[in-house]
Amino acid sequence: MRRTRALAVSAAAVAALGVAAPAAVAWDTPSNIVALPSVIARGGQLTVTVDGCRNGGTMSSGAFPTTNLTPIHGANETAKGTATIHSNARPGPYDITVNCSGRTLTRPAAFTVIGGVRGGIGGSSTSGATPTDMAIGGGLVAAAVIGGGVFWMRRRAERRA
Repeated sequence: MRRTRALAVSAAAVAALGVAAPAAVAWDTPSNIVALPSVIARGGQLTVTVDGCRNGGTMSSGAFPTTNLTPIHGANETAKGTATIHSNARPGPYDITVNCSGRTLTRPAAFTVIGGVRGGIGGSSTSGATPTDMAIGGGLVAAAVIGGGVFWMRRRAERRA
């Protein structure tokens, strides 16, 4: 009877240890890499959060330099980092590789870099007025001055008659 009881207690202890061991290993295993925004322009700031990275670590990609991940206080086993996308990054999808406590995880196509934004016919790609813009603006101002002068002269002539 004593052997059976001792065997049952030993089996329960081994089972409890077997259930707790994977959970302890999972704490230091990075998972669930989230990059926001998922579509970003060159030079923009990308925020990455990683679950299972309680002591922080590093993240890297072809679109930004290796950046530190810092633990978020109050969030269970989560770390966060902010990276600036290279101004010369090629448009397209990029992977993110995370290293936490010696363990590495890569998320393929975690975010997409887009090229520079052009509004209309190059509206945001030029700086200042072009010579054509200046000529059109000057012509409109001259037309307004001449039209105002003609109107004023006619009104003045009507009063005399």
